[in-house]
Formats: sequence, structure tokens, C-alpha cells
Amino acid sequence: SYRSYWTHAILQVILGTKSSEEGEPPQITINEICEQTSIKKEDVISTLQSMNLINYHKGQYIICLQKDLLDKNQKEMARRTLRIDSRCLHWTPKDWSKRSK
Repeated sequence: SYRSYWTHAILQVILGTKSSEEGEPPQITINEICEQTSIKKEDVISTLQSMNLINYHKGQYIICLQKDLLDKNQKEMARRTLRIDSRCLHWTPKDWSKRSK
């Protein structure tokens, strides 16, 4: 399902985010997640809300990852045996100018 893919893709981006300074928590914006995953902003927000990851704290929204969610994600990733190598994917958009009339 889309939601399953979005969850996986968003978690991969969040988990791959590094902090800019030692001792500081990593920071990422919704727009950055959208850019890295090519998922629409509304879908990123609704997916974060469905996973209960987004909270409002001191005047701003923050993403909070619980340990049980991280453990669940690691177990699911270990279970998946099929991996897709994106370097092997080649996509060409359909050329609509060659449509038969």
C-alpha cells in the first residue's frame, strides 16, 4: 500500500538524518523529507500523524521516535529479503506525441 511505502521511506530519511553539531539532536523539515522521498507534503504529514511521530512542543512541531517503533522497523527490514537496486531501474516517460490517431 502507499501508506506502507510512505512509512518505510519517511523512516529511512529520518533515521539517516545526522545532527549538524555534536550533542545536538538531528533536525529535518517536512519539506526536506518531501524532497528526499518525492512524497507530497500532505502525505508526509498524514503518515507522520498516523504513526504518532509528530508532536507540538514549545511553539513548534517536532518528530519524536519511540524505541518500540525503531525496533519494529528493524525487525521488518530484517524480514524483507527482496531488495531493489535503484541503479538497475530505468524509466522512460511515455512519449504522447507518438500517439496513434
